[in-house]
Amino acid sequence: MGVFTARAGVFTTRAGAVTGRPAPRDPGVTVLRGIPYAAPPFGADRFRSPRPAASWDGVRDCAVFGPVAPQSAELPGSPVWSPGDEDILSLNIWTPGGSGDALPVLVWIHGGAYVFGSSAQPDFDGTVLAGRGLVVVTLNHRLGFEGFGHVPTTGDAEPCPDNRGLLDQIAALRWVRYDIAAFGGDPARVTVAGQSSGATSVACLMAMEEARGLFRRAVLHSAVNACATPESAARTTAEVAAAAGVPATYDGLVSASPKALVDASDQVAEHYRSDPGSGPRHYDPAIYGPVAGVAGLPLDPLTAHAAGTGREVDLMVCHTGEEYWLLDAVGSCAKVTTEEQLAVFASDHRLPRSLLDAYRALMPGACVNERYLAVYGDMLFGEYSSRLAESHARAGGRAYLSRFVRQRGGRGERVRAWHCADIPFAFGTVDDESVHFLLGGPPGAADRDLARRMTQAWADFAATGDPGWPQVASGGAVRIWDTRPEGTRGRWDAFRSPWRAAGLPLLAP
Repeated sequence: MGVFTARAGVFTTRAGAVTGRPAPRDPGVTVLRGIPYAAPPFGADRFRSPRPAASWDGVRDCAVFGPVAPQSAELPGSPVWSPGDEDILSLNIWTPGGSGDALPVLVWIHGGAYVFGSSAQPDFDGTVLAGRGLVVVTLNHRLGFEGFGHVPTTGDAEPCPDNRGLLDQIAALRWVRYDIAAFGGDPARVTVAGQSSGATSVACLMAMEEARGLFRRAVLHSAVNACATPESAARTTAEVAAAAGVPATYDGLVSASPKALVDASDQVAEHYRSDPGSGPRHYDPAIYGPVAGVAGLPLDPLTAHAAGTGREVDLMVCHTGEEYWLLDAVGSCAKVTTEEQLAVFASDHRLPRSLLDAYRALMPGACVNERYLAVYGDMLFGEYSSRLAESHARAGGRAYLSRFVRQRGGRGERVRAWHCADIPFAFGTVDDESVHFLLGGPPGAADRDLARRMTQAWADFAATGDPGWPQVASGGAVRIWDTRPEGTRGRWDAFRSPWRAAGLPLLAP
Protein backbone atom coordinates (compact mmCIF):
# COMPACT_ATOMS: atom_id res chain seq x y z
CA MET A 1 0.00 0.00 0.00
CA GLY A 2 1.48 3.31 -1.06
CA VAL A 3 2.30 6.43 0.93
CA PHE A 4 2.05 9.82 -0.78
CA THR A 5 1.82 13.49 0.12
CA ALA A 6 -1.47 14.79 -1.31
CA ARG A 7 -3.43 16.77 1.27
CA ALA A 8 -7.02 16.69 -0.04
CA GLY A 9 -9.50 14.62 2.02
CA VAL A 10 -6.93 13.70 4.67
CA PHE A 11 -7.90 12.11 8.01
CA THR A 12 -5.39 11.90 10.84
CA THR A 13 -5.13 8.76 12.98
CA ARG A 14 -2.72 7.97 15.80
CA ALA A 15 -0.55 5.90 13.44
CA GLY A 16 -0.53 8.42 10.61
CA ALA A 17 -2.59 10.29 8.04
CA VAL A 18 -4.87 8.50 5.55
CA THR A 19 -6.92 9.47 2.55
CA GLY A 20 -9.63 7.70 0.58
CA ARG A 21 -11.91 8.20 -2.40
CA PRO A 22 -15.49 9.33 -3.03
CA ALA A 23 -17.74 6.27 -2.92
CA PRO A 24 -18.72 5.29 -6.50
CA ARG A 25 -22.41 5.08 -5.56
CA ASP A 26 -22.51 8.35 -3.59
CA PRO A 27 -19.85 11.07 -3.99
CA GLY A 28 -21.04 12.55 -0.69
CA VAL A 29 -19.54 9.53 1.09
CA THR A 30 -15.80 8.99 1.45
CA VAL A 31 -14.52 5.40 1.52
CA LEU A 32 -11.15 4.39 2.94
CA ARG A 33 -10.02 0.78 2.55
CA GLY A 34 -7.29 -1.29 4.12
CA ILE A 35 -6.40 0.83 7.17
CA PRO A 36 -4.26 -1.34 9.51
CA TYR A 37 -5.62 -1.57 13.05
CA ALA A 38 -3.01 -4.07 14.28
CA ALA A 39 0.30 -5.51 13.17
CA PRO A 40 0.49 -8.56 10.87
CA PRO A 41 -0.11 -11.62 13.13
CA PHE A 42 2.68 -13.74 11.73
CA GLY A 43 6.35 -14.38 12.36
CA ALA A 44 7.10 -13.88 16.04
CA ASP A 45 3.51 -12.66 16.55
CA ARG A 46 1.83 -15.76 15.13
CA PHE A 47 -0.77 -17.28 17.48
CA ARG A 48 -0.31 -14.30 19.85
CA SER A 49 -2.64 -11.50 20.93
CA PRO A 50 -2.80 -8.70 18.34
CA ARG A 51 -0.01 -6.10 18.50
CA PRO A 52 -0.29 -2.38 17.66
CA ALA A 53 0.10 -1.42 14.01
CA ALA A 54 3.28 0.37 12.98
CA SER A 55 3.03 4.08 12.26
CA TRP A 56 3.91 5.68 8.92
CA ASP A 57 5.04 9.00 7.50
CA GLY A 58 3.21 11.02 4.90
CA VAL A 59 -0.36 10.20 3.86
CA ARG A 60 -1.37 6.59 3.34
CA ASP A 61 -3.50 6.05 0.25
CA CYS A 62 -6.36 3.79 1.37
CA ALA A 63 -7.85 3.02 -2.02
CA VAL A 64 -7.92 -0.79 -1.97
CA PHE A 65 -9.04 -3.46 0.48
CA GLY A 66 -6.35 -5.11 2.56
CA PRO A 67 -5.39 -8.79 2.18
CA VAL A 68 -7.88 -11.32 3.51
CA ALA A 69 -7.14 -13.87 6.24
CA PRO A 70 -5.78 -17.31 5.27
CA GLN A 71 -8.61 -19.39 3.82
CA SER A 72 -9.40 -21.66 0.90
CA ALA A 73 -12.66 -19.98 -0.12
CA GLU A 74 -13.00 -17.96 -3.32
CA LEU A 75 -16.10 -15.78 -3.04
CA PRO A 76 -17.73 -13.93 -5.96
CA GLY A 77 -16.51 -10.35 -6.27
CA SER A 78 -14.12 -10.70 -3.32
CA PRO A 79 -10.33 -10.93 -3.08
CA VAL A 80 -8.78 -14.32 -2.40
CA TRP A 81 -5.99 -15.16 0.02
CA SER A 82 -2.54 -15.78 -1.36
CA PRO A 83 0.22 -17.42 0.69
CA GLY A 84 2.53 -14.65 1.79
CA ASP A 85 -0.27 -12.14 2.43
CA GLU A 86 0.33 -11.14 6.04
CA ASP A 87 -1.01 -7.61 6.68
CA ILE A 88 -4.51 -9.00 7.19
CA LEU A 89 -5.67 -7.01 10.24
CA SER A 90 -7.21 -4.03 8.48
CA LEU A 91 -10.51 -2.19 8.42
CA ASN A 92 -12.49 -0.03 6.00
CA ILE A 93 -14.53 3.11 6.60
CA TRP A 94 -17.43 4.77 4.79
CA THR A 95 -18.13 8.22 6.17
CA PRO A 96 -20.40 11.09 5.16
CA GLY A 97 -18.61 13.47 7.53
CA GLY A 98 -15.36 14.50 9.11
CA SER A 99 -13.77 15.47 12.38
CA GLY A 100 -16.25 17.04 14.80
CA ASP A 101 -19.45 15.56 13.34
CA ALA A 102 -20.03 12.91 16.09
CA LEU A 103 -22.14 10.55 13.94
CA PRO A 104 -23.25 7.09 15.15
CA VAL A 105 -20.86 4.30 14.19
CA LEU A 106 -21.70 0.82 12.86
CA VAL A 107 -18.91 -1.78 12.99
CA TRP A 108 -19.54 -4.91 10.87
CA ILE A 109 -18.09 -8.40 11.50
CA HIS A 110 -18.52 -10.78 8.57
CA GLY A 111 -19.66 -14.38 8.76
CA GLY A 112 -18.26 -17.52 7.17
CA ALA A 113 -18.19 -20.36 9.74
CA TYR A 114 -15.05 -18.79 11.25
CA VAL A 115 -13.03 -20.09 8.27
CA PHE A 116 -13.86 -17.88 5.29
CA GLY A 117 -15.14 -14.44 4.26
CA SER A 118 -13.83 -10.91 4.41
CA SER A 119 -14.80 -7.28 4.79
CA ALA A 120 -14.38 -6.82 1.04
CA GLN A 121 -17.51 -8.76 0.03
CA PRO A 122 -19.65 -6.53 -2.22
CA ASP A 123 -22.79 -6.99 -0.13
CA PHE A 124 -20.99 -5.31 2.80
CA ASP A 125 -20.51 -2.01 0.97
CA GLY A 126 -21.33 0.70 3.53
CA THR A 127 -22.30 3.48 1.12
CA VAL A 128 -26.08 3.34 1.59
CA LEU A 129 -25.85 3.18 5.39
CA ALA A 130 -23.34 6.05 5.40
CA GLY A 131 -25.83 8.01 3.33
CA ARG A 132 -28.27 7.54 6.21
CA GLY A 133 -25.91 9.30 8.59
CA LEU A 134 -23.71 6.47 9.90
CA VAL A 135 -19.96 6.00 9.89
CA VAL A 136 -19.62 2.38 8.74
CA VAL A 137 -16.59 0.23 9.61
CA THR A 138 -15.95 -3.28 8.27
CA LEU A 139 -12.97 -5.37 9.32
CA ASN A 140 -10.91 -8.49 8.68
CA HIS A 141 -9.75 -10.76 11.50
CA ARG A 142 -7.94 -14.07 11.83
CA LEU A 143 -9.94 -17.12 10.74
CA GLY A 144 -9.62 -20.89 10.91
CA PHE A 145 -6.78 -22.28 12.96
CA GLU A 146 -4.94 -18.96 12.96
CA GLY A 147 -7.90 -17.30 14.70
CA PHE A 148 -9.70 -20.05 16.62
CA GLY A 149 -7.41 -23.07 16.87
CA HIS A 150 -6.21 -24.07 20.34
CA VAL A 151 -2.40 -23.81 20.61
CA PRO A 152 -0.81 -25.52 23.65
CA THR A 153 1.99 -23.61 25.36
CA THR A 154 4.25 -24.80 28.15
CA GLY A 155 6.84 -23.50 30.55
CA ASP A 156 7.89 -19.87 30.25
CA ALA A 157 6.65 -19.48 26.68
CA GLU A 158 4.39 -16.53 25.98
CA PRO A 159 0.84 -17.88 26.00
CA CYS A 160 -1.09 -18.30 22.78
CA PRO A 161 -4.61 -17.28 23.81
CA ASP A 162 -7.70 -19.02 22.56
CA ASN A 163 -10.16 -16.92 20.53
CA ARG A 164 -7.52 -14.85 18.77
CA GLY A 165 -10.10 -13.90 16.14
CA LEU A 166 -12.23 -12.32 18.87
CA LEU A 167 -9.17 -10.54 20.27
CA ASP A 168 -8.58 -9.09 16.80
CA GLN A 169 -12.15 -7.78 16.79
CA ILE A 170 -11.55 -6.17 20.19
CA ALA A 171 -8.36 -4.56 18.85
CA ALA A 172 -10.39 -3.12 15.97
CA LEU A 173 -12.97 -1.77 18.42
CA ARG A 174 -10.18 -0.15 20.44
CA TRP A 175 -8.95 1.46 17.23
CA VAL A 176 -12.48 2.76 16.68
CA ARG A 177 -12.60 4.08 20.25
CA TYR A 178 -9.49 6.23 19.76
CA ASP A 179 -9.51 7.07 16.03
CA ILE A 180 -13.08 7.13 14.69
CA ALA A 181 -13.68 10.75 15.72
CA ALA A 182 -11.26 11.82 12.98
CA PHE A 183 -13.73 10.37 10.46
CA GLY A 184 -16.81 12.01 11.98
CA GLY A 185 -17.77 9.12 14.24
CA ASP A 186 -18.90 9.30 17.85
CA PRO A 187 -16.89 6.79 19.94
CA ALA A 188 -19.67 6.86 22.56
CA ARG A 189 -22.27 5.62 20.03
CA VAL A 190 -20.75 2.47 18.55
CA THR A 191 -22.94 -0.41 17.37
CA VAL A 192 -21.30 -3.76 16.57
CA ALA A 193 -23.16 -5.91 14.05
CA GLY A 194 -22.55 -9.29 12.46
CA GLN A 195 -24.16 -12.20 10.66
CA SER A 196 -23.86 -15.96 11.27
CA SER A 197 -20.42 -16.58 12.83
CA GLY A 198 -20.02 -12.80 12.88
CA ALA A 199 -23.22 -12.51 14.91
CA THR A 200 -22.06 -15.10 17.43
CA SER A 201 -18.74 -13.24 17.59
CA VAL A 202 -20.68 -10.13 18.61
CA ALA A 203 -22.64 -12.15 21.20
CA CYS A 204 -19.29 -13.35 22.58
CA LEU A 205 -17.94 -9.79 22.70
CA MET A 206 -20.95 -8.85 24.82
CA ALA A 207 -19.81 -11.53 27.30
CA MET A 208 -16.11 -10.57 27.35
CA GLU A 209 -14.66 -8.24 29.94
CA GLU A 210 -11.99 -7.04 27.51
CA ALA A 211 -14.70 -5.65 25.23
CA ARG A 212 -16.70 -3.96 27.98
CA GLY A 213 -17.41 -0.32 27.21
CA LEU A 214 -16.19 -0.48 23.61
CA PHE A 215 -19.70 -0.52 22.13
CA ARG A 216 -23.15 0.56 23.19
CA ARG A 217 -25.38 -1.51 20.91
CA ALA A 218 -25.28 -4.82 19.07
CA VAL A 219 -27.02 -6.30 16.02
CA LEU A 220 -27.10 -10.08 15.52
CA HIS A 221 -28.30 -11.57 12.23
CA SER A 222 -28.66 -15.38 12.31
CA ALA A 223 -26.36 -16.05 15.25
CA VAL A 224 -25.04 -19.60 15.05
CA ASN A 225 -25.47 -22.05 17.92
CA ALA A 226 -21.88 -23.33 18.05
CA CYS A 227 -19.18 -22.65 20.65
CA ALA A 228 -16.32 -25.04 21.25
CA THR A 229 -15.47 -26.41 24.67
CA PRO A 230 -11.82 -26.56 25.76
CA GLU A 231 -12.01 -30.32 25.25
CA SER A 232 -13.47 -30.17 21.74
CA ALA A 233 -10.98 -27.44 20.76
CA ALA A 234 -8.09 -29.63 21.92
CA ARG A 235 -9.44 -32.58 19.91
CA THR A 236 -9.69 -30.41 16.81
CA THR A 237 -6.08 -29.31 17.27
CA ALA A 238 -4.97 -32.93 17.48
CA GLU A 239 -6.87 -33.77 14.29
CA VAL A 240 -5.58 -30.77 12.35
CA ALA A 241 -1.99 -31.31 13.51
CA ALA A 242 -2.17 -34.95 12.43
CA ALA A 243 -3.50 -33.94 9.00
CA ALA A 244 -0.69 -31.39 8.68
CA GLY A 245 1.90 -33.97 9.72
CA VAL A 246 3.17 -32.02 12.74
CA PRO A 247 3.02 -32.55 16.52
CA ALA A 248 0.06 -30.94 18.32
CA THR A 249 2.43 -28.61 20.19
CA TYR A 250 3.32 -24.95 19.83
CA ASP A 251 6.61 -25.82 18.09
CA GLY A 252 4.89 -28.27 15.79
CA LEU A 253 2.00 -25.99 14.87
CA VAL A 254 4.13 -22.88 14.35
CA SER A 255 6.35 -24.90 12.02
CA ALA A 256 3.37 -25.48 9.72
CA SER A 257 2.69 -22.70 7.24
CA PRO A 258 -0.69 -20.94 7.27
CA LYS A 259 -1.53 -22.72 4.00
CA ALA A 260 -0.63 -26.08 5.52
CA LEU A 261 -3.06 -25.49 8.39
CA VAL A 262 -5.79 -24.29 5.99
CA ASP A 263 -5.34 -27.44 3.90
CA ALA A 264 -5.25 -29.65 7.01
CA SER A 265 -8.43 -28.04 8.35
CA ASP A 266 -10.15 -28.69 5.02
CA GLN A 267 -9.03 -32.33 5.17
CA VAL A 268 -10.45 -32.77 8.66
CA ALA A 269 -13.76 -31.18 7.64
CA GLU A 270 -13.96 -33.36 4.53
CA HIS A 271 -13.39 -36.49 6.62
CA TYR A 272 -16.45 -35.67 8.71
CA ARG A 273 -18.46 -34.69 5.63
CA SER A 274 -17.81 -38.06 3.98
CA ASP A 275 -18.45 -40.22 7.06
CA PRO A 276 -22.15 -40.57 7.99
CA GLY A 277 -21.16 -42.29 11.22
CA SER A 278 -19.01 -39.42 12.49
CA GLY A 279 -21.72 -37.81 14.60
CA PRO A 280 -22.93 -34.20 14.60
CA ARG A 281 -20.01 -32.88 12.53
CA HIS A 282 -21.05 -35.01 9.56
CA TYR A 283 -24.05 -32.81 8.76
CA ASP A 284 -22.16 -29.51 8.65
CA PRO A 285 -18.43 -29.93 9.36
CA ALA A 286 -17.67 -26.50 10.76
CA ILE A 287 -14.77 -27.45 13.01
CA TYR A 288 -13.95 -24.06 14.56
CA GLY A 289 -15.81 -21.67 16.82
CA PRO A 290 -15.19 -19.47 19.84
CA VAL A 291 -13.89 -21.50 22.78
CA ALA A 292 -16.11 -20.92 25.82
CA GLY A 293 -14.99 -21.79 29.33
CA VAL A 294 -11.52 -20.30 29.01
CA ALA A 295 -9.82 -17.09 30.14
CA GLY A 296 -11.48 -14.16 28.43
CA LEU A 297 -14.69 -16.05 27.57
CA PRO A 298 -15.78 -17.96 30.69
CA LEU A 299 -19.35 -18.63 29.48
CA ASP A 300 -21.00 -19.40 26.15
CA PRO A 301 -23.10 -16.45 24.88
CA LEU A 302 -26.55 -17.85 25.69
CA THR A 303 -25.58 -18.70 29.26
CA ALA A 304 -23.85 -15.34 29.67
CA HIS A 305 -26.88 -13.43 28.33
CA ALA A 306 -29.21 -15.33 30.68
CA ALA A 307 -26.95 -14.32 33.58
CA GLY A 308 -27.21 -10.65 32.61
CA THR A 309 -23.69 -10.25 31.27
CA GLY A 310 -23.74 -7.38 28.82
CA ARG A 311 -27.23 -6.27 29.82
CA GLU A 312 -26.11 -2.64 29.40
CA VAL A 313 -25.82 -3.19 25.62
CA ASP A 314 -28.94 -2.61 23.53
CA LEU A 315 -29.58 -5.65 21.32
CA MET A 316 -31.36 -6.12 17.99
CA VAL A 317 -31.68 -9.67 16.62
CA CYS A 318 -32.86 -10.96 13.24
CA HIS A 319 -33.01 -14.41 11.71
CA THR A 320 -34.40 -15.74 8.45
CA GLY A 321 -37.37 -18.04 8.17
CA GLU A 322 -35.66 -20.80 6.18
CA GLU A 323 -32.03 -20.56 7.22
CA TYR A 324 -30.64 -23.92 6.19
CA TRP A 325 -32.04 -24.07 2.70
CA LEU A 326 -29.03 -22.01 1.52
CA LEU A 327 -26.55 -24.57 2.85
CA ASP A 328 -28.46 -27.26 1.01
CA ALA A 329 -28.56 -25.22 -2.21
CA VAL A 330 -24.78 -24.73 -2.26
CA GLY A 331 -24.06 -28.33 -1.26
CA SER A 332 -22.29 -27.62 2.01
CA CYS A 333 -24.44 -29.82 4.25
CA ALA A 334 -25.35 -33.49 4.24
CA LYS A 335 -28.55 -34.71 2.60
CA VAL A 336 -31.05 -36.52 4.79
CA THR A 337 -33.61 -38.22 2.60
CA THR A 338 -35.03 -41.13 4.61
CA GLU A 339 -36.86 -41.39 7.90
CA GLU A 340 -34.07 -43.62 9.19
CA GLN A 341 -31.43 -40.97 8.41
CA LEU A 342 -33.58 -38.32 10.07
CA ALA A 343 -33.85 -40.44 13.20
CA VAL A 344 -30.05 -40.81 13.29
CA PHE A 345 -29.67 -37.05 12.85
CA ALA A 346 -31.99 -36.47 15.80
CA SER A 347 -30.10 -38.98 17.93
CA ASP A 348 -26.74 -37.43 17.01
CA HIS A 349 -28.03 -34.05 18.22
CA ARG A 350 -29.94 -35.38 21.26
CA LEU A 351 -33.32 -34.31 19.86
CA PRO A 352 -36.47 -36.11 21.06
CA ARG A 353 -38.74 -37.92 18.65
CA SER A 354 -41.55 -35.58 19.68
CA LEU A 355 -39.74 -32.70 17.98
CA LEU A 356 -39.60 -34.56 14.66
CA ASP A 357 -43.28 -35.45 15.00
CA ALA A 358 -44.15 -31.80 15.62
CA TYR A 359 -42.31 -30.67 12.46
CA ARG A 360 -44.05 -33.37 10.42
CA ALA A 361 -47.39 -32.01 11.58
CA LEU A 362 -46.35 -28.42 10.88
CA MET A 363 -45.09 -29.28 7.37
CA PRO A 364 -47.74 -31.50 5.76
CA GLY A 365 -46.57 -32.77 2.39
CA ALA A 366 -42.93 -31.84 2.96
CA CYS A 367 -40.29 -34.39 2.07
CA VAL A 368 -37.82 -35.72 4.65
CA ASN A 369 -34.98 -33.45 3.51
CA GLU A 370 -37.19 -30.37 3.84
CA ARG A 371 -38.15 -31.30 7.40
CA TYR A 372 -34.49 -31.95 8.20
CA LEU A 373 -33.49 -28.54 6.83
CA ALA A 374 -36.22 -26.86 8.86
CA VAL A 375 -35.20 -28.58 12.12
CA TYR A 376 -31.49 -28.04 11.54
CA GLY A 377 -31.91 -24.37 10.56
CA ASP A 378 -34.01 -23.60 13.62
CA MET A 379 -31.66 -25.48 15.96
CA LEU A 380 -28.54 -23.85 14.56
CA PHE A 381 -29.83 -20.33 13.83
CA GLY A 382 -33.48 -19.38 14.28
CA GLU A 383 -34.36 -20.66 17.74
CA TYR A 384 -30.89 -19.87 19.07
CA SER A 385 -31.06 -16.27 17.84
CA SER A 386 -34.52 -15.82 19.30
CA ARG A 387 -33.39 -17.14 22.68
CA LEU A 388 -30.44 -14.76 22.74
CA ALA A 389 -32.85 -11.82 22.43
CA GLU A 390 -35.30 -13.21 25.00
CA SER A 391 -32.57 -14.11 27.51
CA HIS A 392 -31.09 -10.64 27.20
CA ALA A 393 -34.50 -9.08 27.82
CA ARG A 394 -35.30 -11.31 30.82
CA ALA A 395 -31.96 -10.34 32.38
CA GLY A 396 -32.87 -6.65 32.17
CA GLY A 397 -31.46 -5.62 28.80
CA ARG A 398 -33.22 -3.85 25.93
CA ALA A 399 -33.83 -6.33 23.11
CA TYR A 400 -35.67 -6.29 19.79
CA LEU A 401 -36.44 -9.35 17.67
CA SER A 402 -37.20 -9.60 13.95
CA ARG A 403 -37.56 -12.27 11.28
CA PHE A 404 -36.81 -12.08 7.55
CA VAL A 405 -39.32 -14.13 5.50
CA ARG A 406 -39.08 -12.63 2.02
CA GLN A 407 -39.39 -15.28 -0.69
CA ARG A 408 -39.40 -15.09 -4.45
CA GLY A 409 -40.90 -17.25 -7.16
CA GLY A 410 -39.43 -17.67 -10.59
CA ARG A 411 -37.99 -20.24 -12.91
CA GLY A 412 -37.13 -23.51 -11.23
CA GLU A 413 -37.09 -23.78 -7.49
CA ARG A 414 -38.44 -21.01 -5.31
CA VAL A 415 -35.88 -18.70 -3.71
CA ARG A 416 -36.46 -18.97 -0.01
CA ALA A 417 -35.92 -16.76 3.03
CA TRP A 418 -32.59 -18.45 3.52
CA HIS A 419 -29.34 -17.80 5.36
CA CYS A 420 -27.58 -14.57 4.25
CA ALA A 421 -30.53 -13.32 2.18
CA ASP A 422 -31.36 -10.54 4.66
CA ILE A 423 -27.91 -8.92 4.62
CA PRO A 424 -28.05 -7.20 1.19
CA PHE A 425 -31.36 -5.69 2.31
CA ALA A 426 -29.88 -4.40 5.57
CA PHE A 427 -26.87 -2.90 3.76
CA GLY A 428 -28.97 -1.66 0.83
CA THR A 429 -26.82 -3.57 -1.67
CA VAL A 430 -29.61 -5.51 -3.38
CA ASP A 431 -28.66 -4.14 -6.80
CA ASP A 432 -25.18 -5.63 -6.71
CA GLU A 433 -25.01 -8.50 -9.17
CA SER A 434 -23.00 -10.67 -6.77
CA VAL A 435 -26.02 -11.07 -4.44
CA HIS A 436 -28.60 -11.91 -7.09
CA PHE A 437 -28.23 -15.62 -6.36
CA LEU A 438 -29.43 -14.92 -2.81
CA LEU A 439 -32.34 -12.83 -4.10
CA GLY A 440 -33.36 -14.98 -7.07
CA GLY A 441 -32.40 -12.37 -9.65
CA PRO A 442 -32.30 -8.56 -9.87
CA PRO A 443 -34.45 -6.78 -7.27
CA GLY A 444 -37.88 -5.38 -8.00
CA ALA A 445 -39.52 -2.26 -6.62
CA ALA A 446 -40.85 -4.15 -3.58
CA ASP A 447 -37.35 -5.45 -2.84
CA ARG A 448 -35.88 -1.96 -2.97
CA ASP A 449 -38.61 -0.73 -0.64
CA LEU A 450 -37.84 -3.55 1.80
CA ALA A 451 -34.15 -2.62 1.66
CA ARG A 452 -35.03 1.00 2.37
CA ARG A 453 -37.03 -0.01 5.45
CA MET A 454 -34.33 -2.34 6.77
CA THR A 455 -31.45 0.10 6.31
CA GLN A 456 -33.52 2.75 8.09
CA ALA A 457 -34.12 0.40 11.02
CA TRP A 458 -30.38 -0.25 11.29
CA ALA A 459 -29.64 3.48 11.12
CA ASP A 460 -32.30 4.33 13.71
CA PHE A 461 -31.10 1.63 16.08
CA ALA A 462 -27.48 2.74 15.79
CA ALA A 463 -28.47 6.34 16.39
CA THR A 464 -31.07 5.99 19.16
CA GLY A 465 -31.33 2.35 20.28
CA ASP A 466 -34.88 2.12 18.88
CA PRO A 467 -35.33 0.37 15.50
CA GLY A 468 -39.02 1.23 15.30
CA TRP A 469 -40.94 -1.61 16.98
CA PRO A 470 -41.62 -2.64 20.60
CA GLN A 471 -39.03 -4.35 22.76
CA VAL A 472 -39.19 -8.07 23.51
CA ALA A 473 -39.78 -7.44 27.23
CA SER A 474 -42.84 -5.32 26.55
CA GLY A 475 -44.56 -8.15 24.71
CA GLY A 476 -43.90 -6.54 21.37
CA ALA A 477 -44.55 -8.59 18.26
CA VAL A 478 -41.64 -9.95 16.28
CA ARG A 479 -40.95 -7.55 13.42
CA ILE A 480 -41.54 -9.33 10.12
CA TRP A 481 -39.42 -8.31 7.13
CA ASP A 482 -41.18 -9.14 3.87
CA THR A 483 -42.12 -7.58 0.57
CA ARG A 484 -45.75 -8.49 1.27
CA PRO A 485 -47.96 -7.01 3.98
CA GLU A 486 -47.33 -8.54 7.39
CA GLY A 487 -49.58 -11.52 7.89
CA THR A 488 -47.32 -14.56 8.05
CA ARG A 489 -46.10 -14.27 11.62
CA GLY A 490 -48.27 -17.07 12.96
CA ARG A 491 -46.87 -19.62 10.52
CA TRP A 492 -43.30 -19.02 11.66
CA ASP A 493 -44.12 -18.69 15.36
CA ALA A 494 -45.65 -22.16 15.33
CA PHE A 495 -42.19 -23.68 14.89
CA ARG A 496 -41.02 -22.30 18.23
CA SER A 497 -43.41 -24.35 20.36
CA PRO A 498 -41.68 -27.71 19.79
CA TRP A 499 -38.37 -26.27 20.98
CA ARG A 500 -39.93 -24.91 24.16
CA ALA A 501 -41.06 -28.44 24.94
CA ALA A 502 -37.91 -30.24 23.79
CA GLY A 503 -35.21 -27.81 24.88
CA LEU A 504 -32.40 -26.48 22.71
CA PRO A 505 -29.08 -28.36 22.72
CA LEU A 506 -25.99 -26.14 22.76
CA LEU A 507 -23.72 -27.35 19.98
CA ALA A 508 -19.93 -27.67 20.08
CA PRO A 509 -18.00 -27.73 16.79
